[in-house]
Amino acid sequence: MIVADKIILSPSSLNLFLECPKCFWLHEVRKIHRPKGPFPSLPGGMDIAIKSYFDKFRREDTLPPFLKFPGRLVEENLIKEWRNNRKGIRWFDSESEATLMGALDDCLIDEECYIPIDYKTRGWMIKEDSHTYYQNQLDCYTLLLKKNGFQHKNLAYLIFWSPEEVKENNLVSFKIEPVKVETNPETALKTFQAAVKILRGFMPEHHSACLFCSWGNDFVNFE
Repeated sequence: MIVADKIILSPSSLNLFLECPKCFWLHEVRKIHRPKGPFPSLPGGMDIAIKSYFDKFRREDTLPPFLKFPGRLVEENLIKEWRNNRKGIRWFDSESEATLMGALDDCLIDEECYIPIDYKTRGWMIKEDSHTYYQNQLDCYTLLLKKNGFQHKNLAYLIFWSPEEVKENNLVSFKIEPVKVETNPETALKTFQAAVKILRGFMPEHHSACLFCSWGNDFVNFE
């Protein structure tokens, strides 16, 4: 977002930039947003429930049984700050004079290195390339940790939660699949700085594969 000439971007806004620079520019500069349908509340409710579940183990200084990776969960006061959508973890880039911010679901510490964790709820089992859809997000989290002085391993964990069946007493069982993902903070930095450059320039041409910004090009002038 742009507030009083201050640019603050998040992994989700950078996802839009990677998908279509023109839609990104319109969203951030002109406040013209892509149309959205009704958003289901179930994923948000699951997100809150999973975080509470992790916090129980955090207070006991243990890990959930399905998390077979080494390490311990980050302290509760720190993860509370990083989860805050209004604050999160931030870094101001003096080169581009813009801020990158992100809200982590959780974080693991292994050998004093910080490894971001992100939960994903979905209606089907994961595929071999499912993690690639979240590469930019995880790269950004690693970049934010690095720029805030936290050691890292160029690594993140995705945890997929997929419903399996409804059992007695209205209990729903989930298949939980943790996935280790290699990250590259330098890729995130290049993406971030390229996005800022786009915002400070003229509106980009429409993306040939984008069905949003190209709609109405024959009769709508955004300039």
